[in-house]
Amino acid sequence: MKKTFETTYNGRHILVENRWFEGEKLFVDGELQDENIGLSFRGILTGKLKSIETSKDIKVTLGGFFAIQCKVFVDHELVYSSE
Repeated sequence: MKKTFETTYNGRHILVENRWFEGEKLFVDGELQDENIGLSFRGILTGKLKSIETSKDIKVTLGGFFAIQCKVFVDHELVYSSE
């Protein structure tokens, strides 16, 4: 079973994929930034938003018992929540 979460931050496309037995993946503008392989009940993914003048950290948290929830943080600021 596959579930995706998508958001745009400053014109950059952030996509998080969660697959039950294959793990989670973080993509920024179509480029794979991080992945967890296998089944987990709570996952954390990290990446970078790079531009000519700056670089910002991305952190994604995934988890839940009955439904998978996703939160995306850029430089410690919440920019997306599936709740």
